[in-house]
Amino acid sequence: MAIGGRFLELIKAILLNMEEIRRAAEAYYENLPEEKKRYTRFKFGEMDKNGDGHINLYEYVEYLDKDNNTALTHPSMFRALDKNTDGSLDFEEAKVLYYIMQSGRALLCKSCNTFLTDVYFSCTQCFTSNDSTGSTYEICCDCFGGTKFTHHGDAIFCDNYTLLSQSRSLALAATAEKRSSALGKIKKIVDVADEEIEMIGTVANLAVSTGCIIM
Repeated sequence: MAIGGRFLELIKAILLNMEEIRRAAEAYYENLPEEKKRYTRFKFGEMDKNGDGHINLYEYVEYLDKDNNTALTHPSMFRALDKNTDGSLDFEEAKVLYYIMQSGRALLCKSCNTFLTDVYFSCTQCFTSNDSTGSTYEICCDCFGGTKFTHHGDAIFCDNYTLLSQSRSLALAATAEKRSSALGKIKKIVDVADEEIEMIGTVANLAVSTGCIIM
């Protein structure tokens, strides 16, 4: 296949997978409690500096830079979110951004910087490292299959679905004490995230009740 044809096939695959992410995001939003829906509106209002109901690229990058979400500021991410390609994000498109942020799907290929919308490969050593300062290492199927990446020589890669399945199997195989400890740590992380969302939701409610309309 010619390079141009391969590129078009890649773009089609990304767009198709983005549609699946949008469907997941819509289902995720519809099942959120009301306070978390208000929080989503609140975050949208924070990004929409001029209050026109749309987030342009400048507003998008400025806000996410302040929030240290550098992976999300890559132009390929904004383009993927901009479904109608009008150069801005309305609330429906921003809901997908919220879902990606909450689900941890804001991943770019470490080799070609493509937004990873579907199956990708992770270095298992980086993924399971206890070093809190280290980062994970993910690459797209194209870069992995073509060995178009540079990483440490003894790296063992698994696709994201295999990695998830193996992680569950290891957790279930652990002793009851270790399994309980791991689940406890996960619960603490979830509780902290919920508390933060609840706090921001309260601020959003206060803003509305005092006449500070966000949208």
